[in-house]
Amino acid sequence: MRRLRDIGRVPLVVLSLGCYLAGLLTGFAGASGSLIAALGAGAVAAWVGWRRGPVVATTFAALVAAGFGVARATSAASAACASGTPHRTTLSVVIEDSVGPGGYIAGDAGVCGRVWLAVETGRAPAGARVVAVGDIARTQRGLLIDHAGLTLSRGPSLLARWRQAAGRAIDRTFGSDAPLVRALLIADRSELAPEVRDRFAAAGLAHILAIAGLHVGIIALAIGLTLQLAGVPRSRANIFTIAAIVLYVAVIGAPIPAVRAAVMLVAYLVSRLSQRPTSRWAIVALGAAQPLIDPRVVLDAGYQLSVVGVTSMIAAARVAKRIGVHHLPPLTRAPALILVGTTVATIGSAPIVAWVFGRISLAAPLTNLIATPLIELAQPMLFAGMLLAPIHPLASLLADAAHPLLGGLDRVASVAAATPGASILVSPTPLCAAIAAVLSAAFIVACASRDWRAPAMISAVAGVMLVWLPIASSRVAASTDGELELHMIDVGQGDAIALRTPHGHWILVDAGRAWRGGDAGHQTVVPYLGRRGGPLDLFVLSHPHTDHVGGAATVLDALHPATYVDAGFPGAAEAYRASLDAARRDHVRWMRAHPGDQTAIDGVALEFLAPDSAWTASLVDPNLASVIVLVRYGEIRMLLMGDAEQPEEEWLLANERDELHADVLKVGHHGSKTSSSERFLDVVAPRLALVSVGAGNSYHLPTPAIMERLAAHGAQVLRTDRLGTIVARTDGHRLTIDAAGDTWDLPPRSVEPRAP
Repeated sequence: MRRLRDIGRVPLVVLSLGCYLAGLLTGFAGASGSLIAALGAGAVAAWVGWRRGPVVATTFAALVAAGFGVARATSAASAACASGTPHRTTLSVVIEDSVGPGGYIAGDAGVCGRVWLAVETGRAPAGARVVAVGDIARTQRGLLIDHAGLTLSRGPSLLARWRQAAGRAIDRTFGSDAPLVRALLIADRSELAPEVRDRFAAAGLAHILAIAGLHVGIIALAIGLTLQLAGVPRSRANIFTIAAIVLYVAVIGAPIPAVRAAVMLVAYLVSRLSQRPTSRWAIVALGAAQPLIDPRVVLDAGYQLSVVGVTSMIAAARVAKRIGVHHLPPLTRAPALILVGTTVATIGSAPIVAWVFGRISLAAPLTNLIATPLIELAQPMLFAGMLLAPIHPLASLLADAAHPLLGGLDRVASVAAATPGASILVSPTPLCAAIAAVLSAAFIVACASRDWRAPAMISAVAGVMLVWLPIASSRVAASTDGELELHMIDVGQGDAIALRTPHGHWILVDAGRAWRGGDAGHQTVVPYLGRRGGPLDLFVLSHPHTDHVGGAATVLDALHPATYVDAGFPGAAEAYRASLDAARRDHVRWMRAHPGDQTAIDGVALEFLAPDSAWTASLVDPNLASVIVLVRYGEIRMLLMGDAEQPEEEWLLANERDELHADVLKVGHHGSKTSSSERFLDVVAPRLALVSVGAGNSYHLPTPAIMERLAAHGAQVLRTDRLGTIVARTDGHRLTIDAAGDTWDLPPRSVEPRAP
């Protein structure tokens, strides 16, 4: 009983909220491991409650039951919106981002909860309320309205307009740094390239790209110090700081994580002003109370990370005090506190990070030690530069001053991500999540308790198991339970399409792009396939442009496929020559694709429809000589178009028309206006159109008119720049989509292919 006695001193209001949250998690729990975490939290709360007497224990039990009941009622209300088979419905939705035909966007539909809209007609700006009419169906996390027609009901709110204005100010002021500054200031990561997000995650710095207590706290600290240096009394400085925090959160559009952080910080400052010290745990409870208003938020990874992160930092403060960090000299005290805090927070948040990102950074304590001073210096400059955007010379001066700091921050992430062993990939299974939850809970208890040895041992054993599981699973090619999977891997502005057969073998079509000092093969494709296990049997290159062949040499060297299929069209890209050299070096058989060539792997049939040698003889553009692959599994057909443009589409219509209709279309040339003609889509009539495209790419792809055209032909349009990696699974009859952490079934075909 001594081992958890310190936890018994946590304020009752905090324990009460913990019981309610445990009940919510239990009520919402599915296959995500939330049930295990909820039961663990409930058990601890029950034990503490029993120590405080039967009345408290009974109250805690009632709160758990209340949370469970609210979660079940919330789930039932959402389910009632899409009861039975898919049907036509009308919902009022507040959308999160601007959208037009062919778009796929999330929104809030009130009692029906979170919804996703696959838009066929209508346009609306971010933050607007729309009336959406379409076919509604349930997804794993909410509702999907397919073939949605939008009618603007109300324009964006004032806060949404402020956020959009802040984004425009950032773009004008910070130039090439704008995507990173958007993430740091207004929680907008949509323009960040995937390799930037990946290397920050691998380096353990992903939290820096999300507005949270760190960002709000830095702004508050900078304002408070400035006022005190100007001679403003501390009490008055605190008042001004509170006002500035409220202004900052309002200017950036009041994203929920920033509001949560601001509430906690304002509560702390108010307690100082009133000279009434408040428990840190109580302030955490205030910030964590959002589920009292919106129960579904308890399932949000951002909410979970912020709550666990702050809890971990409180535990870290106790560890620092226990080991005497505060007695160190001033020059070493601050780095030591950062090192202790980030270590505890990294381990404490391990279950959520492992489940959401599939990796845990071992370098996080060191990278945060270097990155924290950089972001502390840069953040006030970025905020001032955004506010002073109308005064362009002054704003540009601040942007120039912040540029080296942002470059240093990115450099820290790049070096850490490229260091072998800096992060470990973990298998995102319920068992893995449960083990990680044990690791986190035991570790935080060890930090917060005086008798730390037993929980520390439990945490260490769980950590060993967490590392061992992905290593053991990687040695066995996992079966996909009789399903074919198409993985459109998010490699930015490029293509990498991986097909996983029912017996866990891989077929890779293209390998993403290359850039100075790296390529998508090393950064994304090889780790992606390696984490899931299974050999690579076949590599197909659609054409020798760098955004498709950039990672090929790395893939061939690392995974040694048996065969490399290519159009044989000469390409000038250095990466193409490197891929041929790698094939020769690794004894990979090279074959040229011809129309009519067929192969089958584990019951998955591949047929090459193009290019024809007579057709390519007079070409100079490799796009027009793209290898076109038709994939068949059961009744399902998938057509992979590479960067084929309209002339090659016309050739296909003239020579392979009978083979073109498909359920899934990998849209040609990243959704460019040079591809996906009306005549071609009339024949293909896809149910699902997949667009591989980089966020904020300089080509301004995909073309809005093409997205509108795809939607008009009955396709559900999904894009990697909005959703990240997209997976389409099929048993040969039904198609299921996994994207952005959600899962849903693809509706039946709404437009039949036209007769040849």
